[in-house]
Amino acid sequence: MKKFCSILPYGRQSIDASDVVAVVRVLKSPFLTQGPVIEAFEQALCAYTGAKYCVAVANGTAALHLAVAALGLNKGCSGVTSPITFLATANALVYNGINPLFVDIDPQTANMSVDALTQVIRKDTKVIIPVHFAGRAAAMKEIAAVAARKKCFVIEDAAHAIGSHYSDGGCVGNCMYSDMTIFSFHPVKTITTGEGGAIMTNDKRFYDCLCRLRSHGITRDPLLMKKSPGSWYYEMRELGYNYRLTDMQAALGLSQLKKLDRFVARRRQIVARYNKTFNGCSWIRPVSSDDERCAYHLYVVRIDFKKFRISRRDLMQKLASSGVGTQVHYIPVYRQPFYQQKFKFSSKNFPQAEKYYEECLSLPLFPAMTDKEVDRVSGTIKNIFRKKYDS
Repeated sequence: MKKFCSILPYGRQSIDASDVVAVVRVLKSPFLTQGPVIEAFEQALCAYTGAKYCVAVANGTAALHLAVAALGLNKGCSGVTSPITFLATANALVYNGINPLFVDIDPQTANMSVDALTQVIRKDTKVIIPVHFAGRAAAMKEIAAVAARKKCFVIEDAAHAIGSHYSDGGCVGNCMYSDMTIFSFHPVKTITTGEGGAIMTNDKRFYDCLCRLRSHGITRDPLLMKKSPGSWYYEMRELGYNYRLTDMQAALGLSQLKKLDRFVARRRQIVARYNKTFNGCSWIRPVSSDDERCAYHLYVVRIDFKKFRISRRDLMQKLASSGVGTQVHYIPVYRQPFYQQKFKFSSKNFPQAEKYYEECLSLPLFPAMTDKEVDRVSGTIKNIFRKKYDS
């Protein structure tokens, strides 16, 4: 079998000369951190999404951690999220002493099922964290209605979804249906700051609290301090963290944000090309249907590995040997040893998440992919299955 010098990854950043220039400009400036580019990046994110406030932080996990912390919930209450997500979503609840509950998914979207949510939510549930899986916005209008009835806060995990839109056309991150929305700017995300994240909100109280929590719980505002003997003085109002973003990262983010719509458009083209190629193939079912509202962080397909008598590991190895990288998004969080041991979750309570996990596979998707590379991925998979399963 032909060997490739490198494997086409499932995701990769798209960096060009303008990004490099933006970062170098900051390197030559007086501020490498806590400087003016941070605020410029935050303002640009507000302008793009329509939210009133933005707090840029070190990464998406920090964004989730601080968003939950800013709610000021009592320890021992419960919070609800999806099991098909990265660990950080549920971990943010645990970091804050909140007991995690998981909601089974909608099999069509892999997002939180609203029907399941109404069954899982408890009297002590204080926050709901829907995940916009692979970039497709969750059913936020319906989730927000449930939250209003149950008097719960809502934090959107939009780590996959900058550039996506809700069913009503609004931009993900505008916080129309939530108290806060978080983004991630990891290199495999739609735009990157290297590592980085942001929290969007329309609530000034949350914004002020998030700004303090991001930087050790410190304030220099004379109106909030017990005394103000001089410009050097500050007070720590609550236990905070060092979750700051650097100006170098913010400069990269600003440059990337200018290209976001172009990145999203290319991702949609790639998804449409994949979908057209796989149309009619009995052995593969794309999770990502063509949707002009979705920014498509991932291209996930479902394959009934048992029915077609091939293991996922063997398929991934065959693809890798042909130069095609793949990944699994995600192992359900409740399956992790920590969550099994501490919270005693049973896989039987999540039939749709279990079935999804047994079948899912993420194929390469990033803006720099050429049509030839897209066709190579789909062609390689079809060649593995065609002779045996297609007429």
